[in-house]
Amino acid sequence: MAARRERPPGPQSAIVDLFLANVRDGPSLRWQSLDAFDFDDLAALCDCRWPGPASTQKCSSRDLSPRAAKDIPMRIVIFVPTDVHSLELAGLMDVFAEANARVGKNFYDVAVTAEEAGSIRCASGLRVLPDCTFDAYPDDPDTLLVAGSAGVPRSPGRQVIDWLTNTVPETRRYGSVCTGAFLLGEAGLLAGRRVTTHWQFASLLGERFPEAQVESDRVFVRDGAMITSAGSSAAIDLGLSLVEEDLGREVALYVARRLVVFLKRPGDQSQFSVHLAAQASDRSRLHKVQEYILNHATADLSVTALAKIAAMSARNFTRVFSQEVGITPSDYVDLTRIDVARFLLEGSRLSITLIAERCGFGSASAMRRAFLSHVGVTPSDYRDRFRTSGEGARSSLSENG
Repeated sequence: MAARRERPPGPQSAIVDLFLANVRDGPSLRWQSLDAFDFDDLAALCDCRWPGPASTQKCSSRDLSPRAAKDIPMRIVIFVPTDVHSLELAGLMDVFAEANARVGKNFYDVAVTAEEAGSIRCASGLRVLPDCTFDAYPDDPDTLLVAGSAGVPRSPGRQVIDWLTNTVPETRRYGSVCTGAFLLGEAGLLAGRRVTTHWQFASLLGERFPEAQVESDRVFVRDGAMITSAGSSAAIDLGLSLVEEDLGREVALYVARRLVVFLKRPGDQSQFSVHLAAQASDRSRLHKVQEYILNHATADLSVTALAKIAAMSARNFTRVFSQEVGITPSDYVDLTRIDVARFLLEGSRLSITLIAERCGFGSASAMRRAFLSHVGVTPSDYRDRFRTSGEGARSSLSENG
């Protein structure tokens, strides 16, 4: 190993100080040992040119960006447990691969690691051959992600947990997809952190790791250096958010278009349709009510009207529905109508007022209140983010009734 160079005097030292300050405290990449760079490299990372000892040119810390780094791949390690969900792993891999294609170089150097050598059978039956075992990866990664499995991951050996515990402090950021959050919890990395996971296992995650702040219906949650996502396709949301952070919106948008997905669902967006499906009750009377709500969004969906369908008193219906479904009837109605509104906002050019009428809200102001309460954004803001019908596009079925 090359001997460590002494800190030089003068403006060169200022460049080193700027680089180290941003790597330690800012959003920029923690790349590798300072010894790996010459001062032209460091100046390039600061987005300025080292002009030699005769100049006192200053670099702005705001310009320190991974995009300015040349031929220094960002190392990402994805740890896969046994019975891993293939969609989550492939989603992350494809996001980073498309980003590399867009920038025309190997910006992301992604390695898949596992507890043991040899192929892993995914939950879908697909077989994956990891690049190496977790303890054979040669360097500390910039980003460490833990994929989820079908259900709660089997607890790996103590060495894996210790590796997570010891490696995470050496990374710039880390996180998990789906039930990979359970492995972060076992490594003691969730205490005091906001975290999400697949809605089906959110309660269990909170029970096992009570010091974590589990947000059960979020698509993904960023808490400092840690980012966690819900299950399955939410892995793509997580990956796109990292690409946008590293390479900017234009590259992330290109990747999203290549994968035919939205660029960004806000991290605090509820998992609407999935969340409603999770709340479907097996009780025949309540199931009948839920089906009625889903199919008659514009009808009278008051508690009194729904109680009649369930053949219950209004008071008993409210109590039973809340216990069995987990939310009040009025909240369920709002979420159903919001789901219908989302479909129309994303895929049609109907006015906000007309969408509110077709979804049963009655008025644009009522729909706005419901969106702010449950989604955190207004219907107009939601449409701006996720609209899929461009100008001149053919009218959708939703526009034609």
